[in-house]
Formats: sequence, C-alpha cells, structure tokens
Amino acid sequence: MPASINIYNDTLSEQFIDNAWVPSKSETHRPVFDPYREIRIAEVTCGDPADVDAAVVAARRALPGWRTTPEAKRGEYLQAIAAGLESRRQPLAELSSRNNGKPLAEAYQDLDDAIACYRYYAKAAVALGQRQGKVEDAGQPDLEARHYWDAIGVVGLITPWNFPLVSSAWKLAPALAAGCTVVFKPSEITPLPEQMLAEVVMEAGLPSGVFNLLLGDGEGIGAPLSRHPGIDKLSFTGSNPVGEAVMRAASQGVRPVSLELGGKSPIIVTEDADLELARDLVMAGICYNAGQMCSATSRLLVHERLADDLYAAIDTAMAALHLGDPLAAETDMGPLVSAAQRDRVQAYVALAAEEELYSETPLLARPKRGFFVVPRLYRKVPTTSRLWQEEIFGPLLCARRVSDDAEAVDLANDSDFGLAATVVAGDPDHAESIARRLEVGNVWCNSEQLAPPQGSWGGMKCSGIGRELGDSGLDAYLELKRITRPIKY
Repeated sequence: MPASINIYNDTLSEQFIDNAWVPSKSETHRPVFDPYREIRIAEVTCGDPADVDAAVVAARRALPGWRTTPEAKRGEYLQAIAAGLESRRQPLAELSSRNNGKPLAEAYQDLDDAIACYRYYAKAAVALGQRQGKVEDAGQPDLEARHYWDAIGVVGLITPWNFPLVSSAWKLAPALAAGCTVVFKPSEITPLPEQMLAEVVMEAGLPSGVFNLLLGDGEGIGAPLSRHPGIDKLSFTGSNPVGEAVMRAASQGVRPVSLELGGKSPIIVTEDADLELARDLVMAGICYNAGQMCSATSRLLVHERLADDLYAAIDTAMAALHLGDPLAAETDMGPLVSAAQRDRVQAYVALAAEEELYSETPLLARPKRGFFVVPRLYRKVPTTSRLWQEEIFGPLLCARRVSDDAEAVDLANDSDFGLAATVVAGDPDHAESIARRLEVGNVWCNSEQLAPPQGSWGGMKCSGIGRELGDSGLDAYLELKRITRPIKY
C-alpha cells in the first residue's frame, strides 16, 4: 500500500489491520469522486464481514496491553498523532478539499480542529491518570472509597462524509486516551483523508492492533461492525435511519452506543439584533460546507420588524457568493459531496415548487461542472412543509416572521430534532434568556458556530444519545469503578 494516495490511479483494495495493510476479503470496489471535477479519483474496496472479524481479533488482542499503558504514555502517542497530522497539513487539506468538495480554507480549518482535538485529549489522558484512585468519603468513618476509570474495551467507530478528519478525531482521540482499542470505519464517500491516518499512526508508533481502519460501505463493513459481538461499544455519527439500525444492532448484548444524528436547527433573530451580524451568522449557518452540517441553522425565525431588511441583506449576500473550484482562493462555496446528495437537495427545490414556495433570492449562475446547488431563501414557509420539518443537508434556508420571543421559542422547539441553535439579539443577556428555553444541546449567542475540543457536542430528542468533546467525550469510553475498603491505620 503506498504511503500517499496517487489520485486518479489508486485502487484501495487493502485494510489497515494490526499495523499492516492486508488484502480485503472483498473483490468488489466502489469509485471515489472529486465532486467539483466530477471525475473518479480512486476506487475503494467495499469491504467484507471477514475484514471486520480480523480487525476485531487484532483489537481484542491489543486491548490488555493498551488499557494498562500508563495514561501519560497514551498522551504521548496522541501528541505524536497531532504532530503527524500537522506535518501533512497542506497535502491533507488539499486531499480533503478534493474528496469532499469544501473550499480549501474550510478544509484547513477542519484539519486544525482535528489537531487541536488530539492535543486536548493527550492532556486529558494525563489528567485521567492523576485522578485515578483518589481517596473519597465512603459514608462511614472506618471506610474509604476510591474511584477508578477503566477503558470500556474494543470500540467500533463510524463517521460521516461531511467533516473528514474532524469527526474521526472527536471519536478516536478520546477512545485512545481512555485506553480503548478501535475499529474505525470512515465514510465510503470521503475515505481518502482518513486513509492517511494509518500512515500517521504508524509513524506515531502505536502498538499493533490498537488502531484498525476498515474501508468499505455499510453492507460490507458498517452493518457487520455494528452487530459484531467482539465490539464493546459503538459510536456513530450520521443519519437517523442508520443510527437507529446501529442502535438495534447494539441491543444484542446490551452494548452502549453514542449517536450523533440529524438536526433541523433554528436561528432566532430578535427585534434589537444587529442586522449585519445577523446576516453574517445566517449565511455561515446555511452556506458553510454548502449547508452539509447537522447543525446547519436552516430555520430562520426573525422578528417581523426586522424581517424585510434581513431578507434583503441575505439575498444580497447569497447573490455575491462565488461558487467554484474548492481549491481556488476566491471560492466561497463548493459543490455538494456527490451527485446523489445534489439530487437529494434538488428534490427539495422541486418540492418547494409543488408547495408553491418560491425563492426571491437572485439565483447564482451554476458552474458548468460540479455537483452544485445554488443557495436559496424561502420566505413564509409553513410549519407543515417538509422543507421546514426535514433535514435537507444543503444550502436551502426556510424563514418565518415572528411577533415576539415566545413565538420564536415555541416554533424553534416544535421539531423532532434538538441538536443546535443560534440566537442573535442586541443584548447578550437577552440572547441567553432565549437560549435557556431552547430544547437543544448547543446554542451560540451572537457567535459563529464553534465546537472547541473542551466544549460539548450532542443533542436532545432525535438528534442523538450522549455527548462528544470535553470531559463527556472521554467519559463515553470509560467505565467508572468504585472500590470501598476499610481505612488502613
């Protein structure tokens, strides 16, 4: 297996198991595309359940040694992974941009976020070692208690295509810090940046079997990994239907799951909000990564006195966007990740026409090539519309006027999802008072969408189970053990 991908020529027929590239048991492949140039840049094995078996065996064999490796030593390995990513910053960002379609500046931001995540959990591993076994009150004068945190075991990690390297860092870094061994399946749509992680892991010197990477689709790898009895925990980020399937598979053996699923996030703009700030946050919330974010603020709830001015500002901003080559510095928004995703979003454009919803936004000229969808703002969208209720995962913004904060909060909470929200108000205390009433896991008040390693990520309702990042992200891969014993005098 070559250390670096030679796009246009590579056929990736191997799996990274036990610190070696070994032939996949599958004889079938699927193409990987450049979504701007609409050309095949590689072929990847579809994977086979036998590949999963081999990876789980390797991970289980490595588990006893890795979970007893001192936490500070595990932190050193994570620092080495961060350094390995940093040393490949330019080629990794360009590869991510080519494979995913996001502008190069966004790909660099993704990579920097991933590096920061590994460094954060390197320090968290050290802190974990320092708190192991501290004496606590046992509730009786002659007894003492100690708390220990043990690695949960072998974990199966499945990530989506919209944020290569970032979604994986959010899972891999805390899992490795906790002492878990991993079997990692990246998206079959954007496997190329993640494939290079194997090279980084080899350089970092991780013991054999600690990190195993399986390329393949849901049938070949995803489903067999989810139901494998040798997996002690599953962590999945992706769509709700697949998340439900993962949860059903995990129920066999009562294995824990972490699920980060869909969203239909609101952005609330109050009467006293700064118009330019509101415009900028609305645009970032629906156009970043071409709207392909579970946290995309695709439902705009704006006070009726500010609505016309904000709509006009958004129309102007959308009309000024430059759609084009993700590698070009002037590009503001790239294509969607695949032809299938473009067609899915275009189906909502067609549905809007059926529902007699029309965008007044001046339509940008679509580039001659690439899986593009032109951004649109739909006004006065009924709450019964599928465009209002369903996650679109594209740059389509639905808006409604509201008369006051109470109406905005009621409409924002009237959703099956509860991942994120943004509130734009003239006074930060006013914004926070609204945020406290929203049924979501993350709220940004007068701020862009930030998800630092020390933060928290996850949602309520159908948006998932559990939290990633911060202390919660590490705890997701740990089992707490309490030992009570007589005090030794």
